[in-house]
This record gives sequence, structure tokens and C-alpha cells, in this order.
Amino acid sequence: MSGALSSIVGLGKSGLSRSPIGSARCLAAAAVQDAIANAGLEVEGIDGLLINQSSLAPAGSLPLQMMDDIGFSGLRLLSQMEGKGASVLQMVQLATMAIRQGMASTVACVFADAPLVAGQGGGQSYQNEAPLTGIAGWEGQYGLYGPAASYALATQRYMHDFQVTELQLAQYPIACRKWAALNPAALLHKPLDLEGYLASRYIAEPIRLFDCAYPVNGAIAVIVSSVEAAADSPHPPVYVHGMGQGHSTIRRLAGVADEHQTAGSLAAQGVFRMAGASPADVTLCELYDAFSFCAVAALEDYGLCARGEGAVFIASSATSPGGRLPVNTGGGHLASYYMQGMTPLEEAVVQARGHGAARQVAANDLILVNGSGGRLEYHAALLLSPHLKLG
Repeated sequence: MSGALSSIVGLGKSGLSRSPIGSARCLAAAAVQDAIANAGLEVEGIDGLLINQSSLAPAGSLPLQMMDDIGFSGLRLLSQMEGKGASVLQMVQLATMAIRQGMASTVACVFADAPLVAGQGGGQSYQNEAPLTGIAGWEGQYGLYGPAASYALATQRYMHDFQVTELQLAQYPIACRKWAALNPAALLHKPLDLEGYLASRYIAEPIRLFDCAYPVNGAIAVIVSSVEAAADSPHPPVYVHGMGQGHSTIRRLAGVADEHQTAGSLAAQGVFRMAGASPADVTLCELYDAFSFCAVAALEDYGLCARGEGAVFIASSATSPGGRLPVNTGGGHLASYYMQGMTPLEEAVVQARGHGAARQVAANDLILVNGSGGRLEYHAALLLSPHLKLG
């Protein structure tokens, strides 16, 4: 197996709230400053800044001028990243490549969003037309609005083809609540049982309210540095061992044989090849789960269970506390908070550092983190570990 490519040495965030607490720009600056302090560094020690705003946020919410808000000067790397839900992990990947090629030494990566305004629920922030076909206006004519609508189509087809029941699908959000109960930072601590799940309303059948992410206003940032510099970190470094991406059209529209496979399979090939590892080596998963089905699909695409077995695997309690493959140990997007790709990355860093307290898993040797966006067209993945070398 391979040696580490880079290290994550800092983790920080702003306040997180379901109410307005400031602009995304202000929240991003606060998160970066917190991450720098967490890394035991000064602003002057950072020479790279990568920025990601939600694709649904107003243009310019996080401008390049944000570097002035934080106090940076003389940056050698500065860019805005846009890869939908894969963007956060793409930032870490770009930072790693830049550091290894000598373009930068220490890079801050930040995501921020402020979708919730007074008097408006989380769902109202995500009622954009769902662009599935590429034909302008087609989806709107048929009332296909919001990500929930497009994911509902994928979920329905999956349930039909593999005889998955609603009772089995319910086990994923129920497991997320079990993890969230162990996480003081999670926003949904109240236990969820099958009766409570089935009592929740449909957003777009078969997706119910509790199958959907829980949006918040806030920002999270990480500091990426070289492997060598990690020795001076005040916290246990988290090493990047593998990186992968995969991007393709929606399979059903492309007329391919395996219409349930997503570009996550391509990202999986890259991330495992680079790390010299296999799915069997993964001991913990932190997955992008804007909807319950995202986690089901990821488990299958990344080779952690066979095609069509993801929901059954989850229903067996394998991913719950005490299970053989813990998944989204902080509660994920459904029960912790929706900071897009930063939610799974943050929890992966916490677990790799051994800072999970009541939810800390014993086997944190190799952590798979993924990000996905669109309707699973865009993927990125990392393999992280507290160990400098794997194997």
C-alpha cells in the first residue's frame, strides 16, 4: 500500500444555525480563521485558499476578495471550486496536488452557505428546476422541481428493480439518528423509529421528510499541508492516501446496461488504485447523503456491498453504532447538518484524530469519504487515515 500524499492539519467552523447568523462570506472567514488556529498556525503561514459556495447560492456569495476578509496577502494559490456536491473533496485534491508540485505549502479549503432566511423553511431553499435532460424548461413543464424530485425517480426505480421495501429504506435515517444521539454538535438528537419515519410526509414519493438533508447556515474549513509539516501539528494529523473523481451522465438517459451504476464507480477505481487499497480494507465510511438513497448507491458503487444489496446491508444494522461498517458516525446530512461535502469530511477528520468521544469508532484505520452532486453525475472521493503508511 502507498504512503501518504498530504495531511489535513486544521479543522474549523463558524456557528451553525437554522436562523440567519450572517452572510456566507462572513461565516467562511470565521471558519478559516478557526481552522488556522486549530492547526497551530498564523494567517501568514497560509499561502493557498480554495473556496466553494453552494451552486444554488447567489453568484459572488464567496468572492475571491474574501482573502482580504481573512487577512491573507501574497497567496500562491487562489481559486473558486465548482463541482456540485463533489466540490469540497475536489478542493482537498487540488490542494494536495499543488503542495506536491511546490505551488503552495499550506492551503485553506472552505465551504460556506446561508440558505435559510427568516420565515422560510429549509425545503424552500432548494426548489430549483431539476435539470435531468439538458432540455431547457422541460422539467419545469412537468413539475419536476428540487433535488428531491429527481432523487425520488432514482429511488423508485431502485426499489422496484431490487424489491426494496419502504421499511428497509427507513433504516438508513433511523441509523443516522442513532449516530446523531452520540454527537453533541448534531442538530437532530431526537430518536427516530419506524413509526415516526412512516408518519413523516412525502416530499416526493418515496422520499419522505426524514430522508432529506437538514440545511443550516454556516461554514466549515480544513487546512491541508505537506506530510512533513504535519509533524508540527498540535492535533493528530489526518493523512490523505487516495484521491479519485468520476463524472458521467445519468445512466438511464444514456441507454447503458447497468442503469443503477453511477460515476461513483469511476471515482472508486481511482481512489483505491492510488492508495493501493481495496474496499475490503475500508473500516469506516463518511458518505455524502443529501438523501437516504445517496448512501445506498455509494455503498454499492464503491464496492462495499453488491449491486442491489445496499438497502438490505443497512437494514441489517451493519452501518449503525456497533455495526461492522460504521457509516456517517456524526449523523450525516440527515441528522447532523447539511454543510454539503464538508459534513462528511469534518466527521472523517474527527474520527481519524480520535476525537469522536461517545461516537468514536475503534477501527479508524482507513476512512472512505465521498462527495456527489447533480443526481449522482458528479463524484469525488478520498481515502484518509491517521497512519502515515497503510498496511
